[in-house]
Amino acid sequence: MVVFTRRQAVFALAAGLAACERPGLGSKGDGPTEGSLGWAVAGPWRIEPARDEWRHPVQTLLFWGLDAGMTVLEILPGRGWYTSILAPYLRRNEGRLIAASFDPRSQSLPQRETLAAWEARFNEEPDLYGEITRTIVSARGGALAPAGSVDLAILSNNVHTLMAEGIAERVFRDVLTALKPGATFGVEQHRAASTGLQDPLAGSGYVQEAYVKALAYEAGFEFVAASDVNANPRDTRDHPFGVWTLPPTLRTSPLGRPDDPSFDSEPFRDIGESDRMTLRFRKPDPAATAPGPAQIRP
Repeated sequence: MVVFTRRQAVFALAAGLAACERPGLGSKGDGPTEGSLGWAVAGPWRIEPARDEWRHPVQTLLFWGLDAGMTVLEILPGRGWYTSILAPYLRRNEGRLIAASFDPRSQSLPQRETLAAWEARFNEEPDLYGEITRTIVSARGGALAPAGSVDLAILSNNVHTLMAEGIAERVFRDVLTALKPGATFGVEQHRAASTGLQDPLAGSGYVQEAYVKALAYEAGFEFVAASDVNANPRDTRDHPFGVWTLPPTLRTSPLGRPDDPSFDSEPFRDIGESDRMTLRFRKPDPAATAPGPAQIRP
């Protein structure tokens, strides 16, 4: 198993950006090159860029292997935190973004509201965001993208959502189908303690790293590497309202109940956002492992 510490990830990022003048990633002069990943991250169109302190989008996307010209599948993009980076970047670099979001026919009001907020933002500025292909993640099933068409799929902080709906296993298999052989599946997720049993519905929002790896392995993926670039050792994971007690949500009461003005959120602000695993998986490529003609025995 390959594990990158935060220090190694930062050094790798610095080296990569310094050496990389290929289209779509490089920077030079006084600021990021227009159309580069740095440009996309620095743009005024970003959603909540202050969260970069905890989410490290450049380091994370480079760890997952984002590059110009890719077809990227973003699974459950929420209100579009990563979409606001990926869409402008891919638009300028001859790539394509597929967003597999909530079903507009969902019985869940929060899901419909999240989808409406995403649509209001990303359907209005095609010159900036390009034409984003839309698909659906739902209990009804259905392809997330055409089979074998995707270079990079990402699932950020939503493994617990799939588990709560009982569709995690199927969606992981659907991601495998959508990817090209040898392509990457990047996962970021609130990380539970490694001891004890995993709640199969992930009610706290936290998931054990071993459980995510098992989901991927059972779907047919190969594990490539882990990074602690999004780790937060201050997160005890033991919070009254699950991961949502922490920023950015700062929940003060159980879901569905009115906010409690007497609840003290300051200790949870001090912790910061959750401790997160950042994992990279690969769809096996039979052509890369098959023996060549000289190795085949009669």
